[in-house]
Amino acid sequence: MEQTPEGLAAAAATREAAKQKKRQFEDKQGAPPPKRAVRPGAACTHEVAIPEDYDVDAAGLDPSVHGTIHNPKWEGKLAKEYPFVLDPFQQVAVACLERKESVFVAAHTSAGKTVVAEYATALAFKQGQRVVYTSPLKALSNQKFRELSEEFGDVGLMTGDVSINPNANCIVMTTEILRSMIYRGSELLREIAWVIFDEVHYMQDRERGVVWEETIIFMPRDARMVFLSATLPNAFEFAQWVAYIHKAPCHVVYTDYRPTPLRHYAFPAGGNGLYLVVDEQGNFREDNFAKLREAFGADEGGNEGKAAALIGSNGKLGDPPDHRKGAGGRGTGGTRQGGGSGKKQGGGKGGGGGSTGEDLKKIVGLIKQKNLNPVIVFSFSRRECEQYAMQLEQLDFNNDEEKEEVETIYLAALQCLSEGDRVLPAVEHMLPLLLRGIGVHHSGKQAHALSVADGGTEAAAADLVVAGLLPILKEVVEILFQEGLVKCLFSTETFAMGLNMPARTVVFTALRKWDGEEHRWMGSGEYIQMSGRAGRRGKDDRGVAIMMVDDQMDEPTCRAMVQGKANPLLSSFKLSYYTLLNLMRRMEGTGANMEYVIAHSFSQFQHERQLPQMTSRLKALEAEAETITDVTTDAVQEYNSLKERVEELDRQIRQAILQPDRCLHFLRPGRIVRFRDETGLDWGYGVVVSVIRQPPQERGRAVTEAMAPAYNVDVLAVMAGDSLRAGQGQPANPSAEDAEVGVIPVQLPLLTAISTLRISIPPDLRAPDSRRAVLLTLRELPKRYGPRLPELDPLQDLGLEGTPTEQAVTQRQQLQKQLEANTIYQAELTGEGAGVEPLKRKAALLAEAEALRRRMAQSELTSFQEEARNRSVVLRKLGHINEEGVVQLKGRAACEIDTADELLATELMFNGTFNSLDKHKLVALVSTLVPVDKSNEQIKLTAELGGPLKSLQDTARHIAEVSNEYDYLESFRPFLMDVIHAWSKGASFAEICGMTDMFEGSIVRATRRLDELMQQLEHAAAVVGDTTLAGKFAESRETIRRDIMFAASLYVSQSPAKYD
Repeated sequence: MEQTPEGLAAAAATREAAKQKKRQFEDKQGAPPPKRAVRPGAACTHEVAIPEDYDVDAAGLDPSVHGTIHNPKWEGKLAKEYPFVLDPFQQVAVACLERKESVFVAAHTSAGKTVVAEYATALAFKQGQRVVYTSPLKALSNQKFRELSEEFGDVGLMTGDVSINPNANCIVMTTEILRSMIYRGSELLREIAWVIFDEVHYMQDRERGVVWEETIIFMPRDARMVFLSATLPNAFEFAQWVAYIHKAPCHVVYTDYRPTPLRHYAFPAGGNGLYLVVDEQGNFREDNFAKLREAFGADEGGNEGKAAALIGSNGKLGDPPDHRKGAGGRGTGGTRQGGGSGKKQGGGKGGGGGSTGEDLKKIVGLIKQKNLNPVIVFSFSRRECEQYAMQLEQLDFNNDEEKEEVETIYLAALQCLSEGDRVLPAVEHMLPLLLRGIGVHHSGKQAHALSVADGGTEAAAADLVVAGLLPILKEVVEILFQEGLVKCLFSTETFAMGLNMPARTVVFTALRKWDGEEHRWMGSGEYIQMSGRAGRRGKDDRGVAIMMVDDQMDEPTCRAMVQGKANPLLSSFKLSYYTLLNLMRRMEGTGANMEYVIAHSFSQFQHERQLPQMTSRLKALEAEAETITDVTTDAVQEYNSLKERVEELDRQIRQAILQPDRCLHFLRPGRIVRFRDETGLDWGYGVVVSVIRQPPQERGRAVTEAMAPAYNVDVLAVMAGDSLRAGQGQPANPSAEDAEVGVIPVQLPLLTAISTLRISIPPDLRAPDSRRAVLLTLRELPKRYGPRLPELDPLQDLGLEGTPTEQAVTQRQQLQKQLEANTIYQAELTGEGAGVEPLKRKAALLAEAEALRRRMAQSELTSFQEEARNRSVVLRKLGHINEEGVVQLKGRAACEIDTADELLATELMFNGTFNSLDKHKLVALVSTLVPVDKSNEQIKLTAELGGPLKSLQDTARHIAEVSNEYDYLESFRPFLMDVIHAWSKGASFAEICGMTDMFEGSIVRATRRLDELMQQLEHAAAVVGDTTLAGKFAESRETIRRDIMFAASLYVSQSPAKYD
């Protein structure tokens, strides 16, 4: 049952069952505790950003009722009454809303920011206006829809795959939907009085952050905005930007007040007790931390053992436990005909091993004994979430009556599913865990099956993996947690980043995480966000955060994490083809151009705000350089000029030689290479261990190799021993006493030299003696060949003869000879001679000054203008725009597509590929455009699907040639092509799950995204006037919208009467 009256009614029954059971329980136990403490919180900070030339008196507001713009207050009747006294920050925010002025509210989790959003909604309803509530996640949108519907009634929902009551006075939607409405010039925009941006700190998300910037820039001038966010150090800067682009005031209401005090404890690995690290007042308890360190024992030796522990079974330093080659899973590496189950493989430190599991049993047992539940146990590994839950087989949090409630709600939820889907192993094996009050909840992009050794049976463990992934079961877990029937929830950090479901206690199974590039300590902002889930306002006297730590945790690291500040909000503005085309179409006939958008971005605003500081720094650099008179200015200028030109030529040459087709042949194990990190720090020479092809990014964009590298080179690098054992990795000189070697992944563009030298490396780099042997070799090489090891010749070895780069190589050789004759370069190279330090200091000062001048001159506007020109060339060649930059028919079709690669989708639409397919093959081919989880299986397609796939690949190659993106084709893989084809033709969910090694939740998520893409393609076909193709997309889309794939959300359910 999908989003039908029957399905929605079944989902509604689940919510009603939960409420009814809760009422029965409360009747027996007495009235529940108040939801909210009555006492107001601590004072707040208020600031207001006022644009230049703004007349503060023009609004004509009565100061006795509204206060002033710098001291807002509201003495009139509230648009919404509350059964408690508003906190000061809520009172100030309400006063700002009554002034009809935008406001940014920054406060801790559970502080009560939702009150401000509710008041803005109530104010709009009172004044007969419309309000839009945006959120970054569909799950959060669904939850907010349910909450606001219960409060206000006339509420709609638009999330791309669901549209309910779109003409309501209050509409909940994802931010992407609002952006799309702005680009299309929706009539709704003229009626909007307020827009609420929940979790606006998502604006710094690298992939999606630009959506928030574009939406805010193009919001109607008479609409006012409410921004809700976690605490941010630069909230006022953001408000200044909003005031600047909308020419209206924007208030900032900020509070550090935490309604429920929070205590932070640490549990030492292998220990038996908790140590209070930070008390309710935020004081760091040094005495207790010292005792914690003592708990690890006086023996701090065994360094070799610790270093070895950091190197996984594949010899890599800090490899993530469930990334890259150590994964496992159902049918991994097999074909469509294969099955089998993955085996547990060695991982990094803390990979769900016995010691962590035993410690967790002690902690959760203590929490149950002290009645500190509900508890959220955070783990950065999806696999570990499931492992730890399975290991609590002896714990039962629910009594018989609560078990009955769980079963009633669970069975009611299953009414959303067909009878065949109700008996899926993933569904049936979920209930026993929930009956004991234990749940698992994670994003589930890709999980891993557990073996018998991990606890429980292999079948039960494998089924548990998907329990947290199927959307309907995730929502059941959320509802049971909200109703107090799941008392111990194992989750990844995604639960803390979106859903508003606090607990009494949170536990961190680890404080180090893999962020896609490195293993690192949690940032203070991440810790604040996650630990903030502890402590329910009005229910708990205090919240409890428990950190499971080992002897690598030192006091400075702990202080920085627990007492640090949140990260500032930074711009993630970028230009995609979708953005570029929509902006061009929007600005047609307005006289505006791309520069308007770029100039009004938060990125450009932040750059311009730094100009005064950069100017002061430039004057200081020039003044200090003037005081150093022992060095001739000519020598300094020659040195800086030559060095800059050599570095620029080096960049050009590196870009050419690091093309995979030129250099991969040389990057065999044992090759000596030089590399730097992303900050520009030179790591010196290392040894190649292997080269790994990265999984395709969600590109669909002409990105540069440096932005989205396709290859990682695992390099055995020289590091300081202490940093290696801490898992942080800092470069060291090979001759240093504490030097050691460890394997780290290096992005291909970060290589700075490939040597002609290649050494023999031991097959097993985990052994200390093997790593020591490599270190000794690296020490000897400079003695034999000098400080600069011989490098491959770009012309002869790397095949650049006869290419445009040949001239750059020749010019670089000539400039290098001039540079070597410069006195400052000689002094810098040898470190000898009189006046070396003044030479180096003045050269460094003038070089920094010159770099600062360039940075001041080359604004974000300049760089984005160049990017816009390059992308416009691609669009012009593909026929999306004409020579004058006017969007053509193909471009208008591309403007409708933002869930997949718009360039390839429109090419397939216009070259007839889509028209030639029946409805089943059509949806199967479109599935290759949808980004899906990485799969290791080998795809064997039938001839009827192989033909359409070849057409797609040929079209993608053409786009790759035009856009100069050599690995563009790799972004489109047919992992689900035969699965979707079978599903479209009527196969059961169980049958298609047996066709792939992808997990059930991943299949459902990809299919729902496919449904959204098919809807966009239908709109695109209608835009270009191809009604036949539009009808075919609609017919094809209907073949996949059934059963568990599109089960009604338990949050968006309505009674049949309301639905009709």
